[in-house]
Amino acid sequence: MSNLKIFHDGEPENPQLVVESKAAMAVELAKAGIRYEQWQATKPLTASPSQEEVLEAYAQDIDRLKREEGYQTVDVVSMQPDHPDKAVFREKFLDEHRHSEDEVRFFVEGQGLFTLHIEGQVYEVLCTKGDLISVPANTAHWFDMGPNPHFVAIRLFNNPEGWVANFTGSDIAGRFSRLEN
Repeated sequence: MSNLKIFHDGEPENPQLVVESKAAMAVELAKAGIRYEQWQATKPLTASPSQEEVLEAYAQDIDRLKREEGYQTVDVVSMQPDHPDKAVFREKFLDEHRHSEDEVRFFVEGQGLFTLHIEGQVYEVLCTKGDLISVPANTAHWFDMGPNPHFVAIRLFNNPEGWVANFTGSDIAGRFSRLEN
């Protein structure tokens, strides 16, 4: 189940607000400049859909975001609990970092925990099937797929080269929750 927890950045054990309604999550995240919305497939997907099937099922929303935000590149990424390099991939995203472009993810299946550090607040956003999150360019954040990752996600990029991280050097990510799946 998707949820949002908002903390003061110095109090990782005491959320100031916990939100479980997706509509209320969208409102709270919008206040911080974060796009959060839900998408529905326009056609059923097979049990193990190809990238083409996934992109076709969500083409209307993908095209809308490309028009609105100018995204140039779209792909589908997946991670399963039996992936031999899952621990390496998990570790890659756990430290606070920024990107020079938006980080846009739509969860076709599974889940992931995006944590954003904005103006003294920490926003933990557990995204699940049907959730889109867009972390604006230059927003400090980290991502946890958990020790047993399971997700299929659509990614949209402004930069045809894709995802480039600039790590902040802060240890804040280690003080907040991890996704335990």
